[in-house]
Amino acid sequence: MNLQILIPNLFWPDSSQPEIYGDLSLSGLEKMLSKSEKKTYPSETLETWLCKSFHIDKQKCDWPIAPIMVQNDSMNSILPNSDFWMRADPVHLRIEQNHIMLADSQAFKISKEESQQIAQIINCCLDNKNILILPLQSDRWYLRCTEVPELETFPLSDVTCRNINDYLPIGNQSVVWRKIFNEIQMVLHDHPINQVRESRGELAINSVWFWGGGVMPQVKIESIFSHVWGNHEFLRALAFYSNAVWKGVPINGEDFLQNITIGDHLIVLDSLYGRAQYRDAYGWRESLKKMEIDWFTPLCRALEAKKISQLTLTALGSGATQSFCVTANDLWKFWRKMKSMAFLSESVLPVPKAIEMATERRFK
Repeated sequence: MNLQILIPNLFWPDSSQPEIYGDLSLSGLEKMLSKSEKKTYPSETLETWLCKSFHIDKQKCDWPIAPIMVQNDSMNSILPNSDFWMRADPVHLRIEQNHIMLADSQAFKISKEESQQIAQIINCCLDNKNILILPLQSDRWYLRCTEVPELETFPLSDVTCRNINDYLPIGNQSVVWRKIFNEIQMVLHDHPINQVRESRGELAINSVWFWGGGVMPQVKIESIFSHVWGNHEFLRALAFYSNAVWKGVPINGEDFLQNITIGDHLIVLDSLYGRAQYRDAYGWRESLKKMEIDWFTPLCRALEAKKISQLTLTALGSGATQSFCVTANDLWKFWRKMKSMAFLSESVLPVPKAIEMATERRFK
């Protein structure tokens, strides 16, 4: 059995802070990483990595996240057909000194009723612009266009806790879409529904983020994995189209190993992701400690017992994507010295200045 584990933000985003790994007991993880064959690739988001792994090409606008997810998020009531779909997710924008920071739904809660009300407000504002926002899930909204726009967008996960000015749409129609973006902010600014939210101590939903646009891929979506495990909804949609067996993340590694079947398995463990994005150092450390107990220790033992033929651990980060491939025989290669997480993290590039600014003020 071959196992691929995908972990966004396994390494803390800022490699200049190696002290964050201090006093963490991570023997299972450090052994697997130290004994592995490592490859480094350019940084990519979770959605981008999944698209490439399922043989999906990037389209003119972006990676086609929206058309792939719309059927799943609409509970099969909407088919993507040949229409152009784009995500238009609710976000909170905050003006800092000389830039605008973005917070996604990890930083706030929004009810189904609120999402429908806000989407209706936006649709009235965008009347006669040939676009319609559909709040299929409370925090995942969709936009269907009658024409394919000539622009390129950036994934929401790339922009979260960053200066949006560096990630606004580009392309021949970027001026049009930036105008729409500004109009939405104007209509939502100080709107009564946001006044009520703020009176409850909640963040205002004062904009949307356009991303993940495209049409449904014409080529059949295929998976190299027979089984995929994860709570990310995009992964679930990919499993549906590729006929891979999908299940939510198991309780822990022991539970996974007890119920495992022959084949190639992918597990997406994303509990570190939001904590790293929002610079929750304590939460990130606690999550990593729990992952060591629940996952890395039992998986390392399973490798030693040759219950797993090959384990590939892929760490997504803002500096680079790193892939660590290890087998049972690799664990006995004494010349591959044990390395600490602090040492291993040194190969990750320093975090961009735009992200560092987000650490100064947290969304609360």
